[in-house]
Amino acid sequence: MSDNTLNIFEQKAEEMTATRIIPVSAVFTRTDGGFVSLDLDGKHYDRVRIIRLFPFSDANRFLSVREYEGDGKEIGIIEDLDAMSGETKEVISDQLTLCYFTPVISRIYSIKDEYGYAYFHVMTDKGECRFAINMGSNAVSKLSDTRLVIVDVDENRFEIRDVDALSQKEKRMLDLFL
Repeated sequence: MSDNTLNIFEQKAEEMTATRIIPVSAVFTRTDGGFVSLDLDGKHYDRVRIIRLFPFSDANRFLSVREYEGDGKEIGIIEDLDAMSGETKEVISDQLTLCYFTPVISRIYSIKDEYGYAYFHVMTDKGECRFAINMGSNAVSKLSDTRLVIVDVDENRFEIRDVDALSQKEKRMLDLFL
């Protein structure tokens, strides 16, 4: 392998592993279609995706901003959303709310186990809901001793913030998952 080829590989590796921090001066705007665009260092991105790197433990810190098209190459990281300007914070927060829609379960009416699926009938902060999970998967994740995230068969997320706040009957229904 020639030195030139090796240098190209090293340069590509450096580009792939480099972390770029997005400054608070970056301009995020809402497009006419309701998406988010970015102007950064003289470059315009028509549409970007924003991904929480720690969605449950640190939701407003370390947000990955990625190109929407192609392979979703990372543009950079927003270290702290709260440090951004009010308008930018609002645009990004609205986008994250759409992407990370997670109804909070406040009451469990029933959970039925049939043919390898569990069928939930619950009340959430967004209203009454029915959904199913695959019993053979890791659909229920414990985030702490009392906090759960449930991912249904359609990859929708639901959260139980405090299992201890549920009634004894509701807790017994969840025993299979705890």
